[in-house]
Amino acid sequence: MSTIQPVILTADQEALRRFYTDLFGAEEIFRIPEKGPAFYLGLRIGDTDLGLVTKPDPADAAAPRILLSIEVDDVDETLGRVEALGGSVSGGPKNMPWGQRVAHIRDPDGNAVNLTQPVPAG
Repeated sequence: MSTIQPVILTADQEALRRFYTDLFGAEEIFRIPEKGPAFYLGLRIGDTDLGLVTKPDPADAAAPRILLSIEVDDVDETLGRVEALGGSVSGGPKNMPWGQRVAHIRDPDGNAVNLTQPVPAG
């Protein structure tokens, strides 16, 4: 997985999957849930990962269409430094069922960023 991963929010995940697969040779490497319609679909294009997240109405003006997902060593420690550096915390941290600890922040320009950290299985 890439340390920094762009994630696109889309109402038509299948159309974007086909687009990135047919145009750039993207390979599916991860999906949540594993069977049935995916909430999250991870694609790899060359040496870079791209996430596609199903969102029924991504055109909502208050919601981002794209965000960055950045893997850090310690989500909680990183989260504690966000506001001092001009960003804001919008949610988390939470352990997610797919094995990541995730917090949602915005950078000083208001761009959405997910902080992620692998959670050991068990």
